[in-house]
Amino acid sequence: MPNRLFQTVVNQMRDAIDRTIGVVDETGTVIACSELGIIGEVRKGVVAAGVFNGTQTCVDNSTYTTFDVLVRPEYAVFVDGTDELSRRYSQIIAVALDQIKHNNDEKFDRSNFIKNVILDNILPGDIYIKSRELHFNNDATRVVFIIRVTQETEVSVFDIIQNFFPDKNKDYVISINENDIALVKEVRPNVDIKDLEKLARSINDTLLSEFYCNATIGIGTCVNGIKELAHSFKEAQVALEVGKVFDTEKTTVSYENLGIARLIYQLPTTLCEMFLKEVFKLGSIDSLDHETLFTIQKFFENNLNVSETSRKLFVHRNTLVYRLEKIKKITGLDLREFDDAIVFKVALMVNKYLASSPVKY
Repeated sequence: MPNRLFQTVVNQMRDAIDRTIGVVDETGTVIACSELGIIGEVRKGVVAAGVFNGTQTCVDNSTYTTFDVLVRPEYAVFVDGTDELSRRYSQIIAVALDQIKHNNDEKFDRSNFIKNVILDNILPGDIYIKSRELHFNNDATRVVFIIRVTQETEVSVFDIIQNFFPDKNKDYVISINENDIALVKEVRPNVDIKDLEKLARSINDTLLSEFYCNATIGIGTCVNGIKELAHSFKEAQVALEVGKVFDTEKTTVSYENLGIARLIYQLPTTLCEMFLKEVFKLGSIDSLDHETLFTIQKFFENNLNVSETSRKLFVHRNTLVYRLEKIKKITGLDLREFDDAIVFKVALMVNKYLASSPVKY
C-alpha cells in the first residue's frame, strides 16, 4: 500500500523538482522513485551509514530524510545531491509524505474500526475511546445497507460501490464476505425511509444496467452513535433474510417495512407448527391445490372483493363463490369474513416461513 501511495506523490513532484527523488524502506530498498528503473534497487550504504538512526544523512551523493517515525523510522526520502537545496527538498518531501501516509492510514483504520463495530468484534467500552482517537463524528445519523451479490460477476462490486460514495470521511464501504458488502452511510436526521429505498434502487439499477450484476439490498434503521451501528447492520441482514422468504420478487427490502413478516420470522418454529395445527383442524394446508392457493392470493390482493377478484381471474362471480365455499369446507375458515381472512393470511405466511428454513442472526 505505501509503495503505490508514495509513487503517486513522487510522480506529481517529478516535474517540480529537477533532481532524482525517491523513497527507501528500512532495508535500503528503493520502493518509489522519479526514475522508474531505480525502483527495486537495494542501497546497502543506507543501512551501513545508519540513515534510520537519525533524521537527515548524506550518503553516496544523496541526501536522506527519515519520516513515519513511530518507535523507529520506517521510511526515508532521498534527493540526489548533498547541497543545501537537496537537504531542503528532502525535508519538504518527507513532511508531505508523512502527512499523506498518516491521513491514508487513518482512513484505513476508520474503515477497519467500523467493520469491527458492525460485526461486534470490539468491546463496547473501547468503541468511544477508539472513535475519539480517529476523530470520528459520534453524533451523526447513519444507516447500514447490505448489498448482496446474487450471481458470479467479473467486475468488482466493492470498487463500484466505493466509486458511488467517494466521500471517505462520511461513507464507508466494507467487504463482509464473498457475497455481502456493507455500506455505512451518513444521512440527515429524520431522513424518510422512502429516500433510503430510492437510493438502494438506484444502486441496484446501476449495477444491473451498467455492469449486468444482480444484487439484493437490505436496509437497516437509522441510528445515532457509533455503538448502534451493529443494530442497523443486523437489521439489514434480517431484512435480506425475511425478504428472501416473503418478498422473493423484491430487490430492495427495508427492515422498517417488513410488517408482520418480521414478527413471524422471530417466532420459534415449534410455536409456528402449533399455530398451523390449531388453524387447520379440519384439514392440512397442504391439501389445498395450486389453483386454490392462487385464487386465495388474488382474493387477498383485491382486498377480499369478490367481484373484483372474479374479474381479475376471468371467472364468473358464482365460480369464485363456489371456490371460497370449498376452501371453507376444507379449512373451516370463511375468507369473506375479515377475522378468518386475517388468520388465513398469517397461516400462509407461517407455512411459507417453515418451508424456507431461513438463517437466523
